[in-house]
Amino acid sequence: MGEIDEVLEQATDWLSSGKKVALATVIGTWGSSPRPVGSQLAVDESGAFVGSVSGGCIEGAVVGEALQTIGDGKPRTLDFGVSDEQAWEVGLACGGNIKVYVEKEPDKAPLDRMLGARPVATVTDLATGQRSFVTLDNVDGDLDLDDETVALARQAMRDDVSKVFDVGGKSLFVRVFNAPLRMFCIGAVHISQFLVPMAALAGFDVTVVDPRESFATSDRFPGTALSTEWPDDALDELKPDMRTAVVALTHDPKLDDPALDRALKSDAFYIGALGSKRTAAKRAERLEDAGFTAADIDRIHGPIGLRIGATSPAEIAVSILSEIVAVKHGKTEL
Repeated sequence: MGEIDEVLEQATDWLSSGKKVALATVIGTWGSSPRPVGSQLAVDESGAFVGSVSGGCIEGAVVGEALQTIGDGKPRTLDFGVSDEQAWEVGLACGGNIKVYVEKEPDKAPLDRMLGARPVATVTDLATGQRSFVTLDNVDGDLDLDDETVALARQAMRDDVSKVFDVGGKSLFVRVFNAPLRMFCIGAVHISQFLVPMAALAGFDVTVVDPRESFATSDRFPGTALSTEWPDDALDELKPDMRTAVVALTHDPKLDDPALDRALKSDAFYIGALGSKRTAAKRAERLEDAGFTAADIDRIHGPIGLRIGATSPAEIAVSILSEIVAVKHGKTEL
């Protein structure tokens, strides 16, 4: 369970036990900020809180404002700005600004929605506190949303970016709740042994796929989901989507090609394959013969990884994960 889910779960538990609750959310940052937009903190009526909006240095002020919101029901937008000299006192490496929105949660139904089926985005009018929910195929809630706003919310879901939009004279905060990032490593090889724990630390749910049962073992990949199905069968079951990276690392066409076939037919945001430029060229020929277009094949990052001069398995794993993160954030110029 991620940090945000833990905050929402605790808020739900408080509400279920009859306590009053406010939720504080980072809605904007400028300069240096230790917590990204979307970070949340929940406060109950006694002042107990869970989560963080600043790394611990403005939480006291936020909790005080949250208690006022619990008391009067009015949403609040808090703006914390600091100079370079004050930065250390509020947890910033240098001068910056954090804007936090505080709202009372009258019942747990909205929190259940945030914790439920994903992707989903909340759209909140910062002036009134009215809120609606947007999914890929539905819109509902107290806030009347026009087509432009719905499109902005759905694009934010695809980009995995929470932010404030000014629409029709209103400031609307879109908070995205996406399904976990997933990574499917095709090949229980030496590089995978380094890549898997790195990817897990970066927030990916990782599955290693390799039909060679002597490779795909819990001893070699402790605490990791393993599949000993053939890669095409495994991906048919796992169903890569726009939150998925598929990494083919066996260097064996018998294993990599079936995985790439399924990955190219999916919405996976990243597809990579190990091998030299010569290997990549031969792979492209095979995929073209299988009916894939040049545009399809161009989706494959191969040779895989950023060009950082990596040579050891650990360094190659660093280059692969770096490239995946870059693609996720649209840094295609790297």
